[in-house]
Amino acid sequence: MWPLDGAPGSLFVGGKTMRACQEENAPAGEVSLLANAWVAAVDWELLLGMDGEAKLESHEGEVLAWKGSGGSSQEGVVALASEDSFLVAYPWDLIGVNKQVLGGLEAGMDLAESGMEVVESESGLLFVGAGTRVLPGVFVEGVVVVGRDCKIGPNCYLRGSTAIGDGCHIGQAVEVKNSVIGHRTAVGHLSYVGDSVLGSRVNFGAGTITSNLRHDGKNQRSMVGNNLVETGRRKFGTIVGDAVHTGIHTAIYPGRKLGPGTMTLPGETVERDKV
Repeated sequence: MWPLDGAPGSLFVGGKTMRACQEENAPAGEVSLLANAWVAAVDWELLLGMDGEAKLESHEGEVLAWKGSGGSSQEGVVALASEDSFLVAYPWDLIGVNKQVLGGLEAGMDLAESGMEVVESESGLLFVGAGTRVLPGVFVEGVVVVGRDCKIGPNCYLRGSTAIGDGCHIGQAVEVKNSVIGHRTAVGHLSYVGDSVLGSRVNFGAGTITSNLRHDGKNQRSMVGNNLVETGRRKFGTIVGDAVHTGIHTAIYPGRKLGPGTMTLPGETVERDKV
């Protein structure tokens, strides 16, 4: 799971799968894309503007996309992508993808056309799927997408660029900031989820808190195998796999991860990854 295995394109982000979001952005029929690559709109334009066959490379020298018939290893002109384009190798990379997708949404576009209700306010923009109930006291700041058949509120705060899947419950006195929350996940009471990715069928016990900032303000690092990997993120909370349950008053250190099916005890402090 860390790094991501299988097909990252099938993962939930921005209200749909990452692959669906990318295919909407890519120029149809003109370019090819690596399976786990994310390419920003400005870099599609850069690639299309190159003469003849060309390939788009990240700042790390990884091929992301190409134009022409030669494939990703083709010879030809190299276009250097912006920092908004990258390989999605780790779960925390989805936070950056989600921010780009939601940052490009406007009322009446994309998700609204697929049947979602759009609610605008002075502080934010909320996209809501069919069957979802938004109860009193819900405050939205930024762009938030909520799927079908969810219960949101009462009295919760959704902000940043946040995507919430189908069948979710975000409840009383919960704050969710700049996060991705998978289908059928419940964060019911008195919790904080910041700069995090929660999988499907997760249940956060009351008072579960994610910490997302080091005291020294440096970028977060996270363990992958026996190595500390630089995430490139100053604010980074947690990665939670599918079907995780936390006990009440769980506290999670920044950059820690809970593997699929794991659980915590009431009052537990997660100082190291649980797998």
